[in-house]
Amino acid sequence: MTFPAARRLLLLTALVIITGCAQTPGGEISEAPETPPPVAVTVPETVPDRPVVIPEPPAPEVVTVIEKPAPRDMWERIRGGFAMKPMDGDLVRDWEIRYSAKPEYFARMVDRGSRYLFHIVEEIERRKMPAEIALLPMIESAYNPQAYSKAHASGLWQFIPSTGRNYGLRQNWWYDGRRDVIAATNAALDYLEKLYGMFGDWELALASYNWGEGAVSRAVARNQARGLPGDYASLTMPAETRNYLPKLIAVKNIIADPARFGVQLNSVPNEPYFETVTVREHIDVKLAAKFAEMPLDEFSFLNPAHNKRVIKAYAETIVLPRNRVAIFHANLENHGKPLVSWQAHTLKAGEKPEKVAARYGISVSELKAVNGISGRTTLRPGQPLLVPVKEGTTPNLPDLPATPVTLPRAYKAARATHAKGGKPAKTHAAKANVKRAPAKRATVAIKPPAKPAKPPVVASQSKR
Repeated sequence: MTFPAARRLLLLTALVIITGCAQTPGGEISEAPETPPPVAVTVPETVPDRPVVIPEPPAPEVVTVIEKPAPRDMWERIRGGFAMKPMDGDLVRDWEIRYSAKPEYFARMVDRGSRYLFHIVEEIERRKMPAEIALLPMIESAYNPQAYSKAHASGLWQFIPSTGRNYGLRQNWWYDGRRDVIAATNAALDYLEKLYGMFGDWELALASYNWGEGAVSRAVARNQARGLPGDYASLTMPAETRNYLPKLIAVKNIIADPARFGVQLNSVPNEPYFETVTVREHIDVKLAAKFAEMPLDEFSFLNPAHNKRVIKAYAETIVLPRNRVAIFHANLENHGKPLVSWQAHTLKAGEKPEKVAARYGISVSELKAVNGISGRTTLRPGQPLLVPVKEGTTPNLPDLPATPVTLPRAYKAARATHAKGGKPAKTHAAKANVKRAPAKRATVAIKPPAKPAKPPVVASQSKR
């Protein structure tokens, strides 16, 4: 076979093969293949994250807190607040013996103080002060709000007029804030806080309360200049101040353990004794006591700030036992008559008590008794006197200043001497009241005062 014939045969064979491959199995020529359907791809759903299991904290241990019940007795409460450092020494022991040897005197102090202790301790705790401060009126006034000293110091806390005014205690003819237990307590604690801030020491603060902050500051400065300690025990001071803190510590020790000293301490409930009533109308003291259905002397003991027989209604309050308040309001509401039967009369030049008494229809003896006029009293023009209100007239109740007072000569001499840091004046009274005592044992002849008279006189010569 020639090469061209063979070539043709090869091409023919290839053509047959290609044609056969293009046919379907049934011999038909297939059309262009269809696009295969999309493959359904199943996308698995998002598998949620596995929950994070946070373990619960262990249950806290159940701690049963047993609250200590409030003390039922004021003495227990006061003992729990004692915070001053202990003091020992001959003077403390001397005063422990003296107070415990007079159980009736101590009982009178406790009885008087029982009316005021709750209020005073509440204020002391609110200010975070040592509870010993609540016993200070025992040293100052034997807890008698009517106490009055020769130096014209007055009230539970024994403020003199000038210091009382400096600490907001109003004083006028009708009213003396130094004898207002609520106002004077606030003033005394304000003053003690100031003194503690000055010295950073309660012993020096208390010495200053008795002797005066200037005197104590100078005594401390003198010691420091000599290279000596400036604490209470190291200072040279008057005998009264030297005994002042030992007296307080002695009372504290007796309160802390009365059985040890053979003292029977009557219980004082840990609850308020009194409430205050705002006075909206002038009212006689005697009538107010009648409305409260109280004895006049007990009412006056709770309200000693009212100097006259009338309680003026401007910023004053009446102090009543809690169980008398509702009775007072009910009786006041049912009273349809005038509330005031006394007023002020100002003396004119040449006006005699006899003429004034006749004008207001009372006896001369009654006029003198009401106004405390003795045979030695000198009446001056412009001086106010308390007289009855004439029926049908409006009471004359003007604002009147407090009666001026003059400090005793010995007191003024002693104060001037202490201010200069020198020796006390060489008078009998000065020796008795301001004799200096060494820091060690000093034999003193001071005795606890007897039951105060009306008005009582206490021995304090402090600078308040």
